[in-house]
Amino acid sequence: MTDQDLWEHNAAWWQQGFTEGADPEYEEQILPMLSAHLDGSKRVLDVGSGEGQVGRRAAGLSGVTFVVGVDPTWAQVKVAAQRGGGVTVVRARAEELPFVPSCFDAAVACLVFEHIGALDEAIAEVGRVLSAGGRFLLLLNHPLLQTPGSGWIDDTILDEQYWRIGPYLVEDSRPEEVEKDVWIPFIHRPLSRYVNALASAGMYLTRMEEPAPPPGFLGRAAEYRDAATIPRLLVLRAEKLG
Repeated sequence: MTDQDLWEHNAAWWQQGFTEGADPEYEEQILPMLSAHLDGSKRVLDVGSGEGQVGRRAAGLSGVTFVVGVDPTWAQVKVAAQRGGGVTVVRARAEELPFVPSCFDAAVACLVFEHIGALDEAIAEVGRVLSAGGRFLLLLNHPLLQTPGSGWIDDTILDEQYWRIGPYLVEDSRPEEVEKDVWIPFIHRPLSRYVNALASAGMYLTRMEEPAPPPGFLGRAAEYRDAATIPRLLVLRAEKLG
């Protein structure tokens, strides 16, 4: 299967396991964090919107007048349209956004850019459609601490416990089996690739957050409790130069 085929095939897995209140990481951490960062926005673009839960949260915020979600996967776009919530849904790729320049004052990409091959083109498109002073919220699986091959090590021979970090500087693209028979394409890149792409697109970093895993997630993943001080997410907030 191609990467696009994998997303079409596994859309229901995402919808059932991570939306509509099913995932504590979204409910306790990601959605409230996005609400705080989007405060004061009016026109919001959700890049890689999936079935629309981030866009629906944005549409419910005070002052937001218009929300558009874009996603290349038909199986996600159809469900997003059905669930509504005040979001206009468009099937499009991040590197080919069908909008005129400077038409949004905020953009969000939540756990999306790890799955986009055309990184520089996609971030350049976000920069193009943002108005001067507009903000871009980029949420990633932490590029350093969640590098492929990273994880908690409990060495009973040496009596040491530590978090191992995989080959961070090596860019890596491959499908990963996230559950039995569920394969999702992932792309690992070092943090510098994202920051430099933002700079090239005329956006500068104004805030970075590395939140600890929320209680609801730790409660469902007993094997992760020993590494509760290791962040899973990296949040970058950038603003377009005026």
